[in-house]
Amino acid sequence: MSSFFSRSSKSASSSSSSLAKQAKENATSEIFTTPGSESSVKKKWEYNENQLAQYTKTIVLPESDPYHPWEIRFLNDPGTHPRYMRAAKWKLEDAKKRIQGTLEWRREFKPELISPDDVGVEAETGKIILTGFDIDARPILYMRPGRENTERGPRQIRHLIYHLERAIDFMPPGQEQVAIIVDYKSATSQSNPSIAIARQVLSILQNHYVERLGRGLVVNMPWWINAFFTGITPFLDPITKDKIRFNPKLTELVPASQLDSEFGGSYVFEFDHKPYWKTVTEFCHIAPDGTRINDKGEKIYPPSGNGIKAAVEGLHPVEGAVASGQVEKVDDVDAVTKTPPGINTPTSATPAATAAAATAGATASVGAAAVASTKENPTDNGIEEKEGSEKTLTENPQQNGTASGGGTEVEKLENGIKRISLNRALTTAPGAPEGEAVFDHPPTESELREVRKSLEDTA
Repeated sequence: MSSFFSRSSKSASSSSSSLAKQAKENATSEIFTTPGSESSVKKKWEYNENQLAQYTKTIVLPESDPYHPWEIRFLNDPGTHPRYMRAAKWKLEDAKKRIQGTLEWRREFKPELISPDDVGVEAETGKIILTGFDIDARPILYMRPGRENTERGPRQIRHLIYHLERAIDFMPPGQEQVAIIVDYKSATSQSNPSIAIARQVLSILQNHYVERLGRGLVVNMPWWINAFFTGITPFLDPITKDKIRFNPKLTELVPASQLDSEFGGSYVFEFDHKPYWKTVTEFCHIAPDGTRINDKGEKIYPPSGNGIKAAVEGLHPVEGAVASGQVEKVDDVDAVTKTPPGINTPTSATPAATAAAATAGATASVGAAAVASTKENPTDNGIEEKEGSEKTLTENPQQNGTASGGGTEVEKLENGIKRISLNRALTTAPGAPEGEAVFDHPPTESELREVRKSLEDTA
């Protein structure tokens, strides 16, 4: 996303020399790869549509295509089809067009197979950093346009996508969204992209990473940012626009222990490219060619939908589950992960999962991204009221049909879908900018011309 918010003609060497580090007391270069006790997954959804999953079965790549297993991995994520149905407002034909467009884009772009070496130079200055989790256990991507170090080009976009894919790896079970903090400190208007470039990146994010943004937080707003956002606002999806907030109080949205001290947290982070890149690559089990490997260096196909940590530890989504956070232990992790996935291949080796896959068919691929929360006193229908109108699915085997007992596997799935509730989404409505804008000088006439030119460049 650095290319979304920045454009620069600086070379890597000149940028690095201009970013002299200042020593921080008790600083660390270690990043957070898992959420702390202060964070928990709260956003829940209702899913009751399986036709989209049935449709995608008819348009998948043939098994002879090298990218086939990675496409199936994307489709087998329990949250993939529901996200596209949500984005399409549950209109099936619209959802079909959206997901077909994404499949075509992924076949060309191959986002999960981007090589670390391909985009490593883009990460040298820390213009995008993945570390920490917000209060809803969303992985945080810090974006600092002022640290731009390369010429604008396709590799900048691949670098953004690489970090988005790694953020998906960082997600704990039950979470499917990211939080993005854009820090404009030290950025200038001349580093801002044209509206045309912004539209290109917005197209990728809105069309192919649908429902992935949980919060977009813009801080240290310079004088020209209002003009830029005015220019791109017509191209922003209304739902996306409602998730963007300007100069919010970050300590209310991110636990202090995982919030960079630059923004009021107690996490004194000092970026160091080598350990950062090594930690991200190894935690996500990325091979030099972009594929996945286990601790033994063997190629694997870990299922998506509950984060990479759960996958490599053998905690895989229950086939036919109504919650993406619902996992079960796989007896033989190597046997499952080393076998390329199939569209009907269960992600768990247990008999129950096998039976569910055989009887539920494509319905099992839909799943739900609602988080099952244990409650001691559930209501009669298996749903407990929370604050306001919020409701959560309770883990009551006889009532919600997602655990053992209570009928056949198909009945369990259908009962679970019927009983799950659409939790009122946690809103991050936009508000007026708070505090003063931060910039190192008043706008010059040339900078004003640059902004006007950027706003006029809609081609």
